[in-house]
Amino acid sequence: MSSVPVIDLSLLKGSSQQREQFFEDLRYAAHTIGFFYLVGHNVNWNLCQKLFALSRDFFTLPLEEKLKISIDNSPHFRGYTQVGGEYTLGSKDLREELDLGFESKARDLNLPAYMRLHGPNQWLPSQKELQATFYEWQKQTTQMGLTLLKAFSLALYSRDDVFDELFKEDIYQHIKLIHYPGIAEKGEAYSQATQGVGAHKDDGFLTLLMIDEVGGLQVQLDSGEWIDVTHKDKAFVINIGEFLELATNGYLKATMHRVKSPIKGQDRISIPMFLGAQLDKKIPIFKLPKHLQKEMRGIENDPTNPLIPEIGWNYLKHRLRSHKEVAKKFYSDIYNPQNPANPIKSSCK
Repeated sequence: MSSVPVIDLSLLKGSSQQREQFFEDLRYAAHTIGFFYLVGHNVNWNLCQKLFALSRDFFTLPLEEKLKISIDNSPHFRGYTQVGGEYTLGSKDLREELDLGFESKARDLNLPAYMRLHGPNQWLPSQKELQATFYEWQKQTTQMGLTLLKAFSLALYSRDDVFDELFKEDIYQHIKLIHYPGIAEKGEAYSQATQGVGAHKDDGFLTLLMIDEVGGLQVQLDSGEWIDVTHKDKAFVINIGEFLELATNGYLKATMHRVKSPIKGQDRISIPMFLGAQLDKKIPIFKLPKHLQKEMRGIENDPTNPLIPEIGWNYLKHRLRSHKEVAKKFYSDIYNPQNPANPIKSSCK
């Protein structure tokens, strides 16, 4: 496979023949490459375009204005991060972003540390329109993600509720509004100097991503080759997260991907939603039917990114690694900077 396939979600409501073809295509895309374009969804595309435009406007604000809602103020890892303020595997990512999630109250500090991920978003008073647009987009996109998760349940297990026990209440979700400034020279290869975001797999179950016309996203094939994932009109880019890979014992594939910085004179906006679950749950392996079990790959053991089956601890691991100042300020009781792969004190888990 040298390109990312296209999946039409509207076929989930089609004829029996269309549904079976949809399930076959969904299994194939998620098993072989772990990435696909999703069309035929019900998310309002005018709303998507409005969120793109308002996000771009936000990033044109003066830096001192954006820093009023710095992520360093938030134990929930919500807020603004300036260029170079986030890390992937110890290297700076050359992008700025606004991290958001479900709006909620902060949790009791006596609860496990991962419950601190729940809490309020940070917004500038001048960004009321962005705020309202974001929450409507979040509502619609979350529903699309949960529908897609049910489609996976049907495609793999012939029932739509296999994953429901992990999504009953108090779901955690992570969303980024991201701006990649133009840094690369024309023809310059991906390197640490052009790292929009470093190579990684996503946490969570599914990533639902909107990208603009400026390229940069690259996906690694089994051969080691990196291929470009370009813009497709009215389509979300979907990729499998670590938890869905774990839940299917490697049948579904969480794939390494990265973003190369745009060339000078261009910039890029992308908006990913990482569909999460309840933080206090542990991921079981949902046993696949016999005809699919032979294609399970098991879970790759990556010492630079150990997979923790406890949902809350795995999410927190990623946040602590990415935002060291927040980790030191709000998680000193459990943070272990001496173990960059998993900076959570072993006595806490």
